Amino acid sequence: MLHYRVNRNTMKFLVILYGAALLLVCGWYVHLSLYDPPPSNDKVHILLLSSWRSGSSFMGQVFSQHPSVFYLMEPGWHVWTQLKQNGAQALRMAVRDLLRSLFHCDFSVMESYLPENQKEMFMWSHSRALCSPPVCPLTPRNQLSNQTHCLQNCKPRDLKTVEEVCGFYSHVVYKEVRIFELESLYPLLQDPNLDLRIIHLVRDPRAVVRSREESARAFVSDNAIVLEQKRIKEAEIQYQVMQEICRSHVRINERAVVKPPPFLKGRYKLVRYEDVTRNPLQEIKSLYQFVGLEMTTQLATWIYKVTHGKGKGSIQEAFDITSRSATDISQAWRTMLPHNTVKRVQEVCEEAMSYLGYRTVNSEIEQKSLYVDLLVPREQLSWSHDKTPQLDDSYNTKSKTLWQMHNTKN
Repeated sequence: MLHYRVNRNTMKFLVILYGAALLLVCGWYVHLSLYDPPPSNDKVHILLLSSWRSGSSFMGQVFSQHPSVFYLMEPGWHVWTQLKQNGAQALRMAVRDLLRSLFHCDFSVMESYLPENQKEMFMWSHSRALCSPPVCPLTPRNQLSNQTHCLQNCKPRDLKTVEEVCGFYSHVVYKEVRIFELESLYPLLQDPNLDLRIIHLVRDPRAVVRSREESARAFVSDNAIVLEQKRIKEAEIQYQVMQEICRSHVRINERAVVKPPPFLKGRYKLVRYEDVTRNPLQEIKSLYQFVGLEMTTQLATWIYKVTHGKGKGSIQEAFDITSRSATDISQAWRTMLPHNTVKRVQEVCEEAMSYLGYRTVNSEIEQKSLYVDLLVPREQLSWSHDKTPQLDDSYNTKSKTLWQMHNTKN
């Protein structure tokens, strides 16, 4: 039998080499597992449904900054921009079909809405996932992104790359302000390959009008689509738009809360922006729980900082997420809007304000008396009694059968 002698130095070298190889293999495994797509049946799909200037950009970042989330801001913008000669009613199915494809991480549909000279998606730099590896090395996946730094240091990627990155995340979140009813979304809620949750964000319409006035030019095209291309006196446009928005909030909530279809139970949650400004961590933790996300210390610190800054923000910051006082922002309309404007908004949104819990003011003195609380406690409102029931698992087990029956009937 042959015997081999190995000196001590050689043995040390072999042990060190083995250890280095083991570390390298483990490093590769961790790196690859970080970007491995989760099983498709484990994905959660979230539609953040709101209207313009309702705090939806902030709420979008609450999800975008989470390390488990792939987020996009208003993909429906592409539909409305390319087909702007139409009305909202005619475009609702196109927006719905776009969302369905994107929730499945199929971005080929975007080619129909991207002009030849523009191959980047709307507000792509607001997505932390598109400012992080493997798209861009700027922001590690476990760090918070900065939209301005991303825009300066990262480049928009081709749709195929975005599609692949979408598959890496357990939660896919899209913010949308161009949906005015729930019925068009039923096929998405019935799709057995989608686990769709809807978060419906609303805001005091008087505060919305104040915010919209700061960026009025940005809404000219959208206003025409909301009003179905009707010719309306310029002075009345903003009030007619607000009337449509207010009606849609009531319509959507009533559909979701009053005898909802089985596939909608437990998949819808209404949140008021004002409740978020008063108790940001508590409200956002509740939303995270609703969609199966965990609050991190880093995110909790960031949320506190951006909601406890000073002042109301400038016009230049209208579409940015900066550190401001959330409560100051929510109350700004009371000192900045003329009382005649407030009265007109209360007229066109009377039903929605009563339903959602926003008290009206009857005089300029009452309007500017900030100690008078105009927010009705949520517990006193009929829609809050829904209490966001647990997902109906019995529906989940039958979803494929229901899906097939639905397709057969159509």
